[in-house]
Amino acid sequence: MIAQQFSHVRHWVFDLDNTLYPPEARLFDQIELKMTDWVMHTLGVDKPEANRLRQHYWQLYGTTLAGLMAEHDMPPDGYLHAVHDISFDALIPDPHLAAQIRALPGRRIVYTNGSAPYAEKVLAARGLAGVFDAIYGVEHAGFRPKPDRAAFEAVFAQDGVDPPRAAMFEDDPRNLAVPHALGMRTVHVAPAPVTAPHIQHHTADLSGFLSQLLA
Repeated sequence: MIAQQFSHVRHWVFDLDNTLYPPEARLFDQIELKMTDWVMHTLGVDKPEANRLRQHYWQLYGTTLAGLMAEHDMPPDGYLHAVHDISFDALIPDPHLAAQIRALPGRRIVYTNGSAPYAEKVLAARGLAGVFDAIYGVEHAGFRPKPDRAAFEAVFAQDGVDPPRAAMFEDDPRNLAVPHALGMRTVHVAPAPVTAPHIQHHTADLSGFLSQLLA
């Protein structure tokens, strides 16, 4: 049974965007528009070039922010505030998911490449405020993003996560490579599965998956 494969887990690490809410909410569509606008105005480029740079930096550095910091020495705080200033109206509370997460044995945390204040707003809109023991954003890793191993190690050290007794839930397959290498159980949360050695489980229904672990 799948529950047996998680019986040792006492540290539960959840990504935020498109993991703790369904991708159909399309919050990132709003964020990507804000990112493109920020790149346009900050670097003085047109929209097609700003969009290209946004995607290029995400692919190369893990986040657009990391690329802007590395290549343009851009301070992160104004950017993080601007790109996360979005509407949360598409999110609806999910009491069943909240109950499933609360029932997990051990410590439960959120770790996102967004900022912690943004994560708190998302969790509130989803009815998940107060469900987690801690919330970590990219600022807690010195603005190094997942999938950088140093980012994971920084956050896990702060929280006391013991990787061999931990599980990671993520929508981005590349962000599961380091957790797997550290000895964590890895769960890809996305509409379609991806086959890779570092992905041990897949689900398109996080709440349903967690209910199997608690059965």
